[in-house]
Amino acid sequence: MTRPTPETLAHRAAAAAGTPGGARVDTSAGKARTVVDESMTGAAALVRSLEALGVEVVFGIPGGAILPAYDPLFDSSVRHILVRHEQGAGHAATGYAQATGRVGVCMATSGPGATNLVTPIADAYMDSVGIVAITGQVPRGAIGTDAFQEADIAGITVPITKHNYLVQSGDELPRILAEAFHLAGTGRPGPVLVDIPKDVLQGAARFSWPPTLDLPGYRPTLHPHGKQIREAARLMVTARRPVLYVGGGVLKAGASAALRQLAELTGIPVLTTLMARGAFPDSHRQHLGMPGM
Repeated sequence: MTRPTPETLAHRAAAAAGTPGGARVDTSAGKARTVVDESMTGAAALVRSLEALGVEVVFGIPGGAILPAYDPLFDSSVRHILVRHEQGAGHAATGYAQATGRVGVCMATSGPGATNLVTPIADAYMDSVGIVAITGQVPRGAIGTDAFQEADIAGITVPITKHNYLVQSGDELPRILAEAFHLAGTGRPGPVLVDIPKDVLQGAARFSWPPTLDLPGYRPTLHPHGKQIREAARLMVTARRPVLYVGGGVLKAGASAALRQLAELTGIPVLTTLMARGAFPDSHRQHLGMPGM
């Protein structure tokens, strides 16, 4: 088979390029009506924000610090699935996100409940899966005093989250939840942690929707750079024994058909990582399988 020129490959790649898929997230008003300064508890503001963001399912276990959130959640359209262990809640949220393309949500209490989420949060980070982990925390005045079931879960998860928040006021909850979902589901998806002190959940809050996001430093790459496409095309055409080694980003971007078209156009064999299983047909004559396992 005659290989196409780099210019041909670059032109076709640029024509097919679009915004990466990621998780579906809408931080606008969506189905929610516009609300300005409605008074409620922080717990109610949390649940109202989840409803406005289109959340359908939350996986979790109640506990002391997060318990105030369960009163408004009981009357909410958001379905709560009770798990037997917080780790299961995190993995369930990850599975939900992978199966639906939406941001998954898990919830746990402070201390051991929050630390039980560390493994699924790390898993979601390594696999680039968008989830939001909501944890209860001891009251603000008790933070840093080695209070009962206190753990610095925000500090613990810094290396394994795209971002995390320690909420200081109930008024911040709509904005923080909207930002968390935006961060988790855009660019390269990943986990975001929202840690909420118990007194914030129990205290008064003013709920306004939609909130204004404040993420000045967050600029995810949404479109490929033309020079990078041309350089990749040049490398494929000039390589003596080229192989396409593709990862899970192909699936997240909905680019499986484009990958197959590229492989068949160039005649280059394809290898997939574990996270890219299914991105290229196993039965295809150019598929060499998944190395390393």
